[in-house]
Amino acid sequence: MAGMSSQSAPSPAAATEPGLAADAGSHTVTVGFDLDMTLIDSRLGIKATYEALSARTGAYIDVDLAITRLGPPLEQELVHWFPDERIEEMGELYRELYPEYAIGPTPAMTGAREAIEAVRRAGGRAIVVTAKHEPNAKLHLSHLGIEADAVIGWLWAEAKAEALREYGATVYVGDHTGDVRGARTAGALSVAVATGPCAADELLTAGADVVLDDLTAFPAWLAGHMDGRTDMSGRSDVDGRTDMGGRTATAG
Repeated sequence: MAGMSSQSAPSPAAATEPGLAADAGSHTVTVGFDLDMTLIDSRLGIKATYEALSARTGAYIDVDLAITRLGPPLEQELVHWFPDERIEEMGELYRELYPEYAIGPTPAMTGAREAIEAVRRAGGRAIVVTAKHEPNAKLHLSHLGIEADAVIGWLWAEAKAEALREYGATVYVGDHTGDVRGARTAGALSVAVATGPCAADELLTAGADVVLDDLTAFPAWLAGHMDGRTDMSGRSDVDGRTDMGGRTATAG
């Protein structure tokens, strides 16, 4: 679940190791990835954290409903369960509980490691840009042994363009329409995966350039993209009709 803090978040450059953003031009491609429901399946961990928050505060939270709405900042979910004057306090408590309850139960999404490796094989960099509280995002990746070149947190939807531009990302991969908006705001190619709360048709309608069934299709798509076998819509240049997720695309 996203964990956007109500306090001012550090700028993308300040949030990661110095020099990484400035080094963008030395790589063939920089690919950004969302975290929740793109690289990791955080539903069980987030559910456990909400259950702990409910137990600690005595507030009712429909945890099964909450985990169907992953993607936006944490505060956008908390407003359904707490009065406005308690949102900041509850956000801080949630983030405090999160490492204990959410990290262990959260697996990598199928194909996540291979997607990162595909970027590296292409001579590129893989960065993670997420709305989640950045320290917790880093804990997830460390626990799963997924090594990103940079991790930038606290950014949602169009605001993700700040980090994508800073690091020179030309592709952004995510599961939510907010990720599509972030990519398009940054002028990056939007590669959507239908593994989160948004269906493939919804992602296409939002403006995704490519929709994949899941990350297992990403290495083949990236290889085609890098050597020019796929156009900017992700369609094969053989017949112009099939995207890399196996769906039929309308020629236009």
